[in-house]
Amino acid sequence: MHAWDDLRRPIWLFDPASRRGVYANPAALELWEADSLEALQARGFGQLSPAAEARVQRLVRETAGGAAVCEQWTFYPNGHPVSVSAVISTYHLQDGTPVLLLEASPLVADGEQNRATEALRHTSTLISLFDTEGQPIFSNPAAFAAYGKSDGFAARFADPDRARPLLEAALEGRPVSDVCQVITREGLRWHQLDVRQTTDPATGQIAILLDEHDVTARIQAEQDRAAAEQKAAMAEARQAFLTDMSHELRTPLNTVIGFSDLLAATALDEGQAARVASINEAGQRLLSVVNGMIEHSAKDETAIQAPPASETPKVQRPAAPDSEANATAPQGVAGRLGGPRVLYVDDHDCNRALVVAVLEAQGIACSTAEDGAQGLDAARTGDWDLILMDIQMPVMDGVAATRAIRALPGHRGAVPIVALTANTLAEQKAEYAAAGMDGCMAKPINIVELTHMVLSWIGSDWRRTEAPLISAVA
Repeated sequence: MHAWDDLRRPIWLFDPASRRGVYANPAALELWEADSLEALQARGFGQLSPAAEARVQRLVRETAGGAAVCEQWTFYPNGHPVSVSAVISTYHLQDGTPVLLLEASPLVADGEQNRATEALRHTSTLISLFDTEGQPIFSNPAAFAAYGKSDGFAARFADPDRARPLLEAALEGRPVSDVCQVITREGLRWHQLDVRQTTDPATGQIAILLDEHDVTARIQAEQDRAAAEQKAAMAEARQAFLTDMSHELRTPLNTVIGFSDLLAATALDEGQAARVASINEAGQRLLSVVNGMIEHSAKDETAIQAPPASETPKVQRPAAPDSEANATAPQGVAGRLGGPRVLYVDDHDCNRALVVAVLEAQGIACSTAEDGAQGLDAARTGDWDLILMDIQMPVMDGVAATRAIRALPGHRGAVPIVALTANTLAEQKAEYAAAGMDGCMAKPINIVELTHMVLSWIGSDWRRTEAPLISAVA
């Protein structure tokens, strides 16, 4: 062996039984980047991958009869690849122990190989090679920086059960891709994984190639977007619930309280008056409970969403001709014969009956429409001093009807419109104003407030002198 020390060709002996390096000349130690034989032996040749172990056993069999085998090998001293052309044969030590003798000639890579090696070394893509059992064979610098010394294919996954299907598919020859959460030195990250079968250039055996790209930013953005969409959907569902609850509860209360108010203004005996007062008091108490629930729910929604403050847009209406100016002014229509005319649009017959009764008691003519489409037709063909508009209606709702009326030419498109609705959340009122409404009154209506509001738009001069103002009996 001492004669081999002077050779420039790397020569070393490897005992396949003990998996130990027995001898290495200085050229071999330099090839392996080891300071001494002891340092080379300390690198753990006993932990060969299954593919490398199979290759060693094949060489033992093929050289046992004295034959020599010439193969290309790629070693990884200190983590980077070194390719050699090796002549392998069996050599017997002085005690007769057969070992493998390896005589190596380093391969000089051509320009393309150098470029490929440098690209592999500097790419940001994480590239790893595993044997068929999922044990690590090679990692490029990017993969090593992310994982360090890997314990195996499955050990990289936050959910190890995701690893086996990918590995099995690749072993069957089916390239697969997936996005998985992995465990890196920086903690949990999301990686796009591309897994496929390849050949280990060092052993010629089947191997698994894993390419990885960090897509954490994209996944987090998608998760944030999904969370925002879910939050918006929940807010929309909550808004729909509040709207429906407000409408379904306040609408019948509007009838109970409104008609009990009207009855209280008629000639009743003491017992009848007491019963009407009880009905009205019960309705008011129930209304207070409903208002409290809706207000509490609306405040909770505001706390969750914390929307920015918004300004109610100003709606510009077409100017009316001088001869028609009084038709749009809140102070009345002094030039019209027959008194002021109000249109009330509502799908609930009891609501329509109540408002008609209240206004007719003040000498105000009130016509009705059962939905927004009918209200639009009435606005298009009639001359109105004021339109009272419900919101939640079939066929066409009050917001859509208001927008359509505002699109009408001349004074018909400029008629005052006031919402009369159970849906009075702040954002709903802003929507009404944006559509072109001039005001909003909540249901159940207060008869005195309704009367004053209508008179403020059409002018109190038109009130019948023989009819007392409702406030006198409120």
